[in-house]
Amino acid sequence: MKVLLVEDDPQVASFVKKGFEHEGYELTVAYDGRAGWSLYQRQPYDMVILDVNLPYLDGVALCQLIRGGQQRVPVLLLTALDSLADKEAGFAAGADDYLVKPFAFRELLLRVRALTKRYAETSTPHQLRLADLELNLDAKIVTRAGQRIDLTTREYSLLEHLLLNQGRIVSRVDIAERVWEVDFDTTTNIIDVYIGYLRKKIDRNFTPKLIHTVVGMGYVMRAE
Repeated sequence: MKVLLVEDDPQVASFVKKGFEHEGYELTVAYDGRAGWSLYQRQPYDMVILDVNLPYLDGVALCQLIRGGQQRVPVLLLTALDSLADKEAGFAAGADDYLVKPFAFRELLLRVRALTKRYAETSTPHQLRLADLELNLDAKIVTRAGQRIDLTTREYSLLEHLLLNQGRIVSRVDIAERVWEVDFDTTTNIIDVYIGYLRKKIDRNFTPKLIHTVVGMGYVMRAE
């Protein structure tokens, strides 16, 4: 499970990172709001933990940006601000939970587990759409402009992953881990090959183009 922590206090960040990694989580730290937003846009996360008082972009504003995107992800605010007004602002921005500093790591871990379980049970859609492209998760059927498109199992899994993260840049490493479920081998171009297969089937004879390459970073699905 991948967790993004945006926390400007190095001691708190180190404490949380060590705790989550000991529990088997993969935790990435950003030390200001802008850096946190940049990391969030580059790859999908299973959980986001935000401090409120952050440099450049505060946690409440960052939470609003996250909620404005396509990806549904649990967000927990971790902060020393404990007034009712502060909590109301956090929940109004879309936060799922609010934990006041100082805190016990065990309580943070339990809250994260509860949130991720809740999202896993409720957030899976039956159909994914982008422009005139539709993917039915129950029937495993893909259509574009009403025309059925036949995909191999791997092509389908790749398209599903891209659609679940539409509007966000998905790296080759992330695709390898989430679709191929293997460590990424930098000497192979297999992901680029399968992206090419998908483009031929869902983009070649249609407009607008939906699969876009972001040089040096990966791929993104968006209608443009």
